[in-house]
Amino acid sequence: MSTTTQTETSQLQLNSAAPIQHALSDVVKNEDWSDFKFAPIRESTVSRAMTSRYFQDLDKYAVSDVIIVGAGSAGLSAAYVIAKNRPDLKVCLVESNVSPGGGAWLGGQLFSAMIMRKPAHLFLQDLGISYEDEGDYVVVKHAALFTSTVLSKVLEFPNVKLFNATAVEDLVTRPAGQNGQVSVAGVVTNWTLVTMAHDLQSCMDPNVIELSGYKDDGERDHSTKHGVILSTTGHDGPFGAFSAKRIVSIDKNKQLGGMKGLDMNNAEAGVVKHAGSYSGVENMYFAGMEVAELEGCNRMGPTFGAMAVSGIKAAEEILKHFAA
Repeated sequence: MSTTTQTETSQLQLNSAAPIQHALSDVVKNEDWSDFKFAPIRESTVSRAMTSRYFQDLDKYAVSDVIIVGAGSAGLSAAYVIAKNRPDLKVCLVESNVSPGGGAWLGGQLFSAMIMRKPAHLFLQDLGISYEDEGDYVVVKHAALFTSTVLSKVLEFPNVKLFNATAVEDLVTRPAGQNGQVSVAGVVTNWTLVTMAHDLQSCMDPNVIELSGYKDDGERDHSTKHGVILSTTGHDGPFGAFSAKRIVSIDKNKQLGGMKGLDMNNAEAGVVKHAGSYSGVENMYFAGMEVAELEGCNRMGPTFGAMAVSGIKAAEEILKHFAA
């Protein structure tokens, strides 16, 4: 049975007697907080502070250099790499859920720990996330630690805007050029709740976020680099694999591969290797589990290395596009 020494007892008493310090200690003088109050504000001031900034963002990012569809682990990883390397590019994230992060808030089923196989741990080091090293793989104590960290770092970049609770309903396209390829030139968006309720109400027309590098008449502006879309909407589901399913309907030479059964060793390598530009339609890139649906890779289950690394690979290709 453990015992407490006299010195330890004295230290505990000293600590318990010490005044409690927190961020508001200098503001709150009365022990019962009876003197506490907030600075005055009108309700309309709150509304104006939110709406004015939101519509400024809508205006600023109506034409974006990089549009990332889906702010899960792959999309956030890609956004981090792009924004960190090119602060001059406008990066727009569109996420259908209220909460970004996709399935990366939990490690698998309802378990907390996140497993990443090496060398994905190098990205964790870049983000400053601690982990347990188990040899060929590492363990982050809670998936939410990874997701909240990469999300917070992405949102800190001044050239990134996240539009969450916003669904992509379609792709903006331009006719095939001399190379015979159709170009995607933006995304068609709507509030997610409206998208989910189209059958319950009269039609509510959507909005558009356009790629940079196009003139007012829709023609390519060859004096500047054109923007790109990176889709990371995950495997098939209510909003999953949306762009993959839409893109094969545009590119008649491609069929949806369909995600195969679980095989971690083949799945993770396949998703990373197939991540990047889509050859059949211009300006289109894919990463994450949407790659498995598009190319017919296996599913990987509760291991997240390929999510982050596929986003990094796609980001590298996108950066090369703007550097060329």
